[in-house]
Amino acid sequence: MFGFDPNVLLVITLAAIAAGALCYALLFSRIETEKKTDARLSRVKSAETDMGKVKAARDRVQEMSKRRKSVQDSLKELEKKQEEKSRKIGNSSIKSRLVQTGLPLRMSQFYIMSAVLGIVVLLVTVLAGAPPLLAIGAGFAAAIGMPRWILSFLVKRRQKRFLVEFPNALDVMVRSIKSGLPLNDALRLIAADGQEPVKTEFRRVIESQQVGLSIPEACVRMMQTMPLPEVNFFSIVITIQSQAGGNLSEALGNLSRVLRERKKMKAKVQALSMEAKASAAIIGALPFIVATLVYLTSPDYMTILFTDPRGHIIMLFSGIWMSIGILVMRNMINFDI
Repeated sequence: MFGFDPNVLLVITLAAIAAGALCYALLFSRIETEKKTDARLSRVKSAETDMGKVKAARDRVQEMSKRRKSVQDSLKELEKKQEEKSRKIGNSSIKSRLVQTGLPLRMSQFYIMSAVLGIVVLLVTVLAGAPPLLAIGAGFAAAIGMPRWILSFLVKRRQKRFLVEFPNALDVMVRSIKSGLPLNDALRLIAADGQEPVKTEFRRVIESQQVGLSIPEACVRMMQTMPLPEVNFFSIVITIQSQAGGNLSEALGNLSRVLRERKKMKAKVQALSMEAKASAAIIGALPFIVATLVYLTSPDYMTILFTDPRGHIIMLFSGIWMSIGILVMRNMINFDI
């Protein structure tokens, strides 16, 4: 067996290390250059990937902005149409309001009832011993003002009943659409099994479809018989869905929640304004109460206001200022939501 000298092995090892160090020293710059090149290439590739992602994200944002802009343009167009239709509805006042009451009344019947009411008030005031001019004025006011006030009262009462039942009808439509029924069948379901006056209004929508109108046009036409912002919201939702597509059940569900929150807000505002309304009623009635008490205790002190021309002028200006104060208080305590 041959033995190796440790000194020879050490020399060989040192020579190998020296040769490797010499090679590394000679090739160091090339290795660093290759590393930098590889790092630069990886950064370029990652930048290209990031640019692709950024471009895709930018395209999605642009597409969403275009869609949002188209929806906004559609909403503006619908609002203009609704304003024009609301203006037309306001012009045909008595005829449209007769339809809005839900009662089977015609214009001729309304005018006959107004004339009969005016004649009755005229006869009652004449039999009570009132002057002829006062009796004629009372009869004219009763014939012109009282029927319109009753008509307005009936319309508002029907609209309140509609607003109470309308969110429930929307919930029924949402469940129907989620179960697989088309929108037309959901409308027919409300028209058949809904509560009044929602049932009558949706039945008119179905009848409008039968004469050739589309569902959005029939829903917009509902504003003629129920001119409410809530109905306007409903028609806009149906029109936008028919033009731009989307999840109709989700849109109607959101509308139902908005209408319920709107109703809660109205009730909250009404409750908060009751104190102001009570104060306004007391302040408005106070002059009449004081004048009545003074007249009962000292009639001569108050009679001069009715017998002297200066008293007539004082009462005239007092009535004008009282009316201005009542109008100001009314505008301060009435809120539109």
